[in-house]
Amino acid sequence: MKISGVDIRPGNILEYEKGIWKVAKTQHTQPGKGGAYMQVEMKNLIDGRKTNVRFRSADTIEKVRLDTKDFQYLYAEGDMLVFMDTETYDQIQLPADLLGDAAAFLQDGMQVALELWEERPISVQLPEQVEAVIVEADAVVKGQTASSSYKPAVLDNGVRVMVPPHIESGTRIVVDVYEKAYVRKAD
Repeated sequence: MKISGVDIRPGNILEYEKGIWKVAKTQHTQPGKGGAYMQVEMKNLIDGRKTNVRFRSADTIEKVRLDTKDFQYLYAEGDMLVFMDTETYDQIQLPADLLGDAAAFLQDGMQVALELWEERPISVQLPEQVEAVIVEADAVVKGQTASSSYKPAVLDNGVRVMVPPHIESGTRIVVDVYEKAYVRKAD
């Protein structure tokens, strides 16, 4: 599907120069002289390169639709992650760096969505929020106001997050996977 250069939004998947790119940031600019354009920061989903491109309103670009398929995370083998197709029970191995920082939040048996382009997996979507246990939390500094006094804590997967002062070591919390942020105490 072709879209205009000024209709590009963060999160769009575009076909550009024979590659598949995910839009990270966009900035609409209207200079005093000349036509308006969209400054687009993109990351190549195949090889990880990043680029900045200007698209004018007259430019058109191909927006790619990815197929999404449900998989279950099984285990890690070295720097590879093993997933199982929930329909066919076929297993595939993907490099851990395909997930980036979110890989730390993978849990055995977790349901994930693989995005496929021409039958090739190019990204893995984890649930937005997961439960984790605090294994280490700093003590509260006396005298700080309650409104802004978040303290650092370490989760059972090694990820550091900021939590409210009443959260102690051993507490189960809900964490936003992509923001690495405390959401709430787990039920």
